[in-house]
Amino acid sequence: MDKYDVKKAHRTLYSPSAREFAVVEVPELRYLAVDGRGDPNTSEAYANAVAALYGVAYTVKFGSRKVLGRDFVVGPLQGLWRADDPAAFHTRHKQVWEWTMMISQPPWVTEDMVRAAVEDVAKKKTLPGLEGVGLRTLVEGTCVQILHIGPYDDEGPTLERLHSRYLPENGLTFNGDHHEIYLSDVRRTAPEKLRTILRQPVKAG
Repeated sequence: MDKYDVKKAHRTLYSPSAREFAVVEVPELRYLAVDGRGDPNTSEAYANAVAALYGVAYTVKFGSRKVLGRDFVVGPLQGLWRADDPAAFHTRHKQVWEWTMMISQPPWVTEDMVRAAVEDVAKKKTLPGLEGVGLRTLVEGTCVQILHIGPYDDEGPTLERLHSRYLPENGLTFNGDHHEIYLSDVRRTAPEKLRTILRQPVKAG
């Protein structure tokens, strides 16, 4: 049985340079998603959201394989981050961050499959935040992205360079939420080796 892997299906979106910003076109993609607010390092809601996402993601995967005979690799955790002032990201003012945590889904996964998975997980575990998990479609279009290697809190200078230099110098401005894709397992990876894609939807400004 062949496994769908979003990182291979959309290779250019998941293998950016760590040296230079690159412009990419991101097509319509579907995600399991859940919303929240606050510092991801200390917020109980954030930890609950991530646990619920993974519980549903693996249940959808196993259901797809059993019922449809179609398997897939559970994709990396991703996050959309927003704040009234974009400077909150490079100043790391995390208390005001709002977020949508996500895991990508193959194109054949339906809302009915996700609802069934949520119900199945709820029967087996008590996971706060589970009721907020749903299937969403995201169309980001033109984006600028780069690979950050190192601790999450060291992203500030790269984001400052993106916001204050790259975008203005190229006649671009914000056109959506700051997007991060976590390629490394934070539980098993040294902070200095973490690999995170930093992506920003843009438009002519």
